[in-house]
Amino acid sequence: MDVTESHGILTLRLAGAKNVLIYPKPNHVPAIFTVLYFPVRDVDRAVDELTKRGVRFEIYDLPDLKTDKKGIMRGNGPTIAWFKDPAGNILSVIEQTGTP
Repeated sequence: MDVTESHGILTLRLAGAKNVLIYPKPNHVPAIFTVLYFPVRDVDRAVDELTKRGVRFEIYDLPDLKTDKKGIMRGNGPTIAWFKDPAGNILSVIEQTGTP
């Protein structure tokens, strides 16, 4: 993944020549749900690598949603970890299932 910025617009260049454009919105209010999932082969490895780069993963201790100390939910659906972008939107890395 590569990130570039031009005139306030971010371009995420993902593997497979796929791009995601992110642009500012006046009076932005962060979403209260996950707005973007990044499928990965190994959530633990992705969390470790992103944490080294300064990403802070969310820790949840709710009746239906519990994460471990790294911010990873296991055993209640797919293995997944949530974090917030600089605007406060919720993003995640989610374990890829099936063929790549």
